[in-house]
Amino acid sequence: MVTAPSSSVHTAPSDRVPPYSEEAEKGVLGSVLLDSVRVMDICIEHRLDEESFYAPIHRMVFEAMLGLHGQNRVIDVLTVSEQLRDAGKLDGVGGVAALNQFIDSTPTAAHAEYYIDIVYQKHLLRRVINCARAAETECYGAVDSADQLLSAVEQAFLDINEQRYGTVTPWPTAVKETMSHVNTILETGKGVTGLSTGFENLDRITMGLRAGEMVVLAARPSMGKTSLAMNIAENVALGKLDPDGTPHSVGIFSLEMSYDALAMRMLCSHAGVPSQKIQRGYVSKVDHGKLVQAASVLNKAQIFLDDTGGLDVLELRARARRMRKKHNVELIVIDYLQLMHSKEYARQGRQIETSQISGNIKAMAKELRVPVLVLSQLSRAPEQRDKTGRPKLSDLRDSGAIEQDADVVFMLRRPCRYPDDDQHEDRMLAIVDVAKHRNGPTGEVNLNFEEEYTRFRDRARGVDDFDGMDAEEE
Repeated sequence: MVTAPSSSVHTAPSDRVPPYSEEAEKGVLGSVLLDSVRVMDICIEHRLDEESFYAPIHRMVFEAMLGLHGQNRVIDVLTVSEQLRDAGKLDGVGGVAALNQFIDSTPTAAHAEYYIDIVYQKHLLRRVINCARAAETECYGAVDSADQLLSAVEQAFLDINEQRYGTVTPWPTAVKETMSHVNTILETGKGVTGLSTGFENLDRITMGLRAGEMVVLAARPSMGKTSLAMNIAENVALGKLDPDGTPHSVGIFSLEMSYDALAMRMLCSHAGVPSQKIQRGYVSKVDHGKLVQAASVLNKAQIFLDDTGGLDVLELRARARRMRKKHNVELIVIDYLQLMHSKEYARQGRQIETSQISGNIKAMAKELRVPVLVLSQLSRAPEQRDKTGRPKLSDLRDSGAIEQDADVVFMLRRPCRYPDDDQHEDRMLAIVDVAKHRNGPTGEVNLNFEEEYTRFRDRARGVDDFDGMDAEEE
């Protein structure tokens, strides 16, 4: 596993000195001694730590300053010298005289932010160099998979980028963006603040798929979760029920089905032609016309499909990152979570491995600022517990971390599959239980499922019937 190592004076070749500025490092330390209250806050905001300083002496002094800051103590020459003396490092930095020299070499603390930025930039360059050297070493070692190594290297560089400062969103910006959503709702008369799923019943309770959220669609096998996910992906890509009718790019990672099988399913579903007819070689002229028309519509959809099986979660994040950058995808669908793996945690048990996979998917949603719809299997518990097969959040397979990480959880079931269910005779009824909704209500949503065409549709009756919704308590 390639990691982004911290900077060190020992990592550079003897003929080359890593990037650093001795004057800027002294300027930061001198500014802290002159105006610790203001300057230390700036250092913390820029995420400076002792490793940000290249010179060992400067590193020890700043470490002492961080210790004092963490104890809410005054930071000056006297307190810093005491801190160093207690740690047995005062002589190593040159004594009290060296601390006074930092003050003498700093013209004014008013320029502290400028000095801090120089130190930060030089530290960033050293980290990039060290990360590149670590990647080079890995390439010359025993490599199981070049693809996985590339993914790990990309993740290591991303880790450097994620630790950069400036990630705090100003409060006025947050308020302005929120009011923009409110105005959109008032203008359109619709409460959808994210991407519309294309199903009115579902949108009314979820308010759409929102950026940065991890949405889990869980069900027992053969309930139609892949069909529902593909229907949502198609609706988003075609802009169905979108307030402006705007189509959106969708990225799909299919770890279970091949791209041609998914394309066939989506084509037949949109055309309303049973795929069994094509498999038997019997397609009427009417059906062929429907398929041609459906192909014409779907050909315009911005759908990008990756059907690589058994992806490592870091590799999937890397591919999603490139997909987002190259095609500006606004929704990512993963089918399905239990087919992914994490090489780094594979030996620690499936539960821990699944927890890491779930955590990475949630982090990916926040990083790329897109909703991620991930499918998940349910355990056999619903059928063992209840003859009607009603699932619970605790039935999510392999790990409770999925339930914790998810912002929204859809539990799909079809009563016709359970003879003891009161609604068993309704062959088209599909129930989506919004079992978790971090930012809104929960409740059941009724849809129609046309199994012959693998097509979900809004159920005409009950579109506005959400009186039984419960507010999610966090």
